[in-house]
Amino acid sequence: MHTRMRESFKSNPIHLNHIIPLDFKAVLKLPDSHTWKLSTDHRQTDPFAAESVPVIDLADPNVVLLTRHACEQWGVFQVTNHGIPVDLLIELEFQTRRLFSLPLDQKLRAVRSPEAFTGYGLARISTFFPKLMWSEGFSIMGSPMEHACQLWPHDHTRFCDVMEEYQREIKDMTERILGLMLRSLGLTPDDVRWFKPKDGSKHSQALLHLNSYPVCPDPGQAMGLAPHTDSSLLTLLYQSGTDGLQVLRDNVGWVPVHPITGALVVNIGDLMHILSNGLFKSAMHQVLVNNTHHRFSTAYFYGPPGDVNISPSTKLTDHKRPPLYRPVTWKEYLDAKAVHFNKALDLIRNEVHIANR
Repeated sequence: MHTRMRESFKSNPIHLNHIIPLDFKAVLKLPDSHTWKLSTDHRQTDPFAAESVPVIDLADPNVVLLTRHACEQWGVFQVTNHGIPVDLLIELEFQTRRLFSLPLDQKLRAVRSPEAFTGYGLARISTFFPKLMWSEGFSIMGSPMEHACQLWPHDHTRFCDVMEEYQREIKDMTERILGLMLRSLGLTPDDVRWFKPKDGSKHSQALLHLNSYPVCPDPGQAMGLAPHTDSSLLTLLYQSGTDGLQVLRDNVGWVPVHPITGALVVNIGDLMHILSNGLFKSAMHQVLVNNTHHRFSTAYFYGPPGDVNISPSTKLTDHKRPPLYRPVTWKEYLDAKAVHFNKALDLIRNEVHIANR
């Protein structure tokens, strides 16, 4: 990710680097700093009445139509038959568990500094909430060698190899799914020239983020990850076999995204919402915690080249469907989201369209 992208992440009003994460293993009672007053609105709807998040077999001959329906109606879906080796996913989870099982003082050797975006620390959206979340994370862009050496001075090679291999595999899979989304909208490579450019002059940008949601002494008053949408084009998530992830469904409420062995969760991000002129939903989601199982997940955030303007495709707009949003680069959008958080999309709405409503 380019330096300009890194700078945009540093514009949050509070540096989380000055907040020391909890030693979750040593906490027997939920501290006030992590105690949320949660209404039933934050909780799961009736598990027996809740709808199920779509599951798409990528080998299905109707995969393009299924993808469009899931993107329009849900903004989130799971994919199977994606081709990423099961052994790699197992090793990915093992190395993630290995990292977060380290003593706190050892993890703090690789804490994120104010000048960087990689390393160990708290969720960046924490700055927008009065209470802290019951989670910790570790961010990687490209090689994790620098921070891995700090965590394991003499035993970091396997961790680095697994994370680099997974990034190669998940990048290919993300671009395959993005291609399906674009095809489902009737868009061609000529319509989205920054996607897989032939001359290689502009490259997509991505971030791999490892998440840890430790066992919580009072999960009814804690929040693993507060409600938010992703800023990316799309996010691919691999989750361990523990429930916790939920997506907000219109007229239903919070619907659980139950883990499926070997499946990947696909979240539509804000930039894809913009590119599709609002046809594809940006998925509002959250993570709850529990008092019996330590939950892990790995999120891959994928976006366009930093200097490329994202705007509603001209093929998806006309006099009856004017563009809802003005053009914006990922950097500009991250700057807006760093200040306005979940209201950022509303702030780049096309003023002409709003005036004519």
